[in-house]
Amino acid sequence: MQKENAGHNTGKIFSIIRSFDAPLELVFSAFTDPEHLARWWRPRGFKMVYCKLDLRPGGMFHYCAQSPQGNLLWGRFTYREISAHQRIIFVNSFSDEYGNLAPTSFPGWPREMLNTVIFTEEERKTTVKFTSEAINATEEERKNFEADYNGSFDQLENYLSNKVSEKEN
Repeated sequence: MQKENAGHNTGKIFSIIRSFDAPLELVFSAFTDPEHLARWWRPRGFKMVYCKLDLRPGGMFHYCAQSPQGNLLWGRFTYREISAHQRIIFVNSFSDEYGNLAPTSFPGWPREMLNTVIFTEEERKTTVKFTSEAINATEEERKNFEADYNGSFDQLENYLSNKVSEKEN
């Protein structure tokens, strides 16, 4: 698995393009199955302690990650579009334990991010183009969320590599 582009910022829109040595179905599942999402969608060092998924336009992925110090981070995706094995569009935001929009848990972070994920496959390798735009955010807030998204994709890369190795053995 390799990074084609670790990420770049073109004004208000941030992009990550990553290629994975994994089939499209597995990579798409990593974004749409709560068991997969729980293994990589969280800040580094955190563990997922709650996740519930309603995968449909208007549906929500509601989750809670816990820091090593025991602090809880609640978040949610609100899905706008899901095209199987092709594209997912969602707004990622901080939430409370009930799934309501909440203030940011990290000072200096945007409250909401509009994300588009595009999946393509060639010769059993899947490329993910992840584009995110902070909604009503300052320049500092945009820079802070860029750094953490790259960390999540590093965790996704490790997770997918392990899943592919399991299937091969």
